[in-house]
Amino acid sequence: MENTKIVIKTKSKSYPIYFGDEILNTAGKIVKKRLPNVKKIVIISDKNIPSIFLKKLSKSLRKYNLKIYKIVAKEKTKSFKVANKLIEKLLHNNLNRSDCIISFGGGIIGDLSAFVSNLTKRGIKFVNIPTTLLAQVDASIGGKTAINSTQGKNLIGTFYQPDFVLMDTSILKSLPRREMISGYGEILKHSLISDRKFFLWLGKNAKKIINNKDKKLLKYAIIQSCKIKATIVSKDEEEKNLRKILNFGHTFAHGFEGAKNFSTKLNHGEAVLLGMMMASQLSCKKKLLPINDLNLIKQHYLKLNLPMDIKTKFIKKEVNKILNFMRKDKKNLDNKINLILLKKIGKTNEIINFKVTNKEMKKFLFESFN
Repeated sequence: MENTKIVIKTKSKSYPIYFGDEILNTAGKIVKKRLPNVKKIVIISDKNIPSIFLKKLSKSLRKYNLKIYKIVAKEKTKSFKVANKLIEKLLHNNLNRSDCIISFGGGIIGDLSAFVSNLTKRGIKFVNIPTTLLAQVDASIGGKTAINSTQGKNLIGTFYQPDFVLMDTSILKSLPRREMISGYGEILKHSLISDRKFFLWLGKNAKKIINNKDKKLLKYAIIQSCKIKATIVSKDEEEKNLRKILNFGHTFAHGFEGAKNFSTKLNHGEAVLLGMMMASQLSCKKKLLPINDLNLIKQHYLKLNLPMDIKTKFIKKEVNKILNFMRKDKKNLDNKINLILLKKIGKTNEIINFKVTNKEMKKFLFESFN
């Protein structure tokens, strides 16, 4: 399959994203071309990635002084303790600012690796090779780094753009269906906030993408999704205004994840899917989103058997816990909960943040159990 490249342009840095099937073995050539002064490379890898892919990447980088750190990818890994441990290892190995860290894993590994890259010696070269669908269409683009706090998810972080991103779609063949659905949630989000035509295309092709991992359709969906996010990020790198629309469904999602103690009972993509359904229903209730569009979204969920009803994941007495994490969301600037809502499929409300009182949100959450 033909390889493709798109360029992300932000105020702080422009960098390419390379897409293709079986392109892991080009990593060494791209590092040499784009980062000619690199001598040492540290790969921070998800421990559970099939060894065949890590071997392929290592072989491509064999001309470099290479070290590999394997870590368990779970939300609790995104902590100061783990970040500090990694930074101390990098300093012990005397990584210089001209050397390179490669993230090889999903969003958790990417968030943590980028955070560590940014803090070590005030910035080491950083390359992201996302290995999950969720990371390829979302977490690897835009330069957000993060670790978690006991108060909530991604509350500690910076902006640090990578030097390049490499997306090998062949790695996705190894993903279970649950992971494919998790990543699909972000693809769907991009269509809902920005591109009705893409949403309708997904309606026709999503089953083949999720169930069959059809190469051609999957690559198209990933590239379209990345283009939407790239356009938004290029206009608002540090989430001062427009970029906030990428948080559609996420304020709910972070509340859901927090209520489950960031456990594997509910992964990020599933929480986002639930959150987008809740945000769509609230959009309709607030007379922003037409009922016909809400029904189209519901039909899409039902057709693909996507998580859409919080009653299947939570019980009523967990509402206060969900609300507590929603209130601590970093996007809230006052005592109200700030949300991104839909005006129609492909367009969010003009007022970037729709503000809801705690009392109103609590009532809405409780009503979802009726």
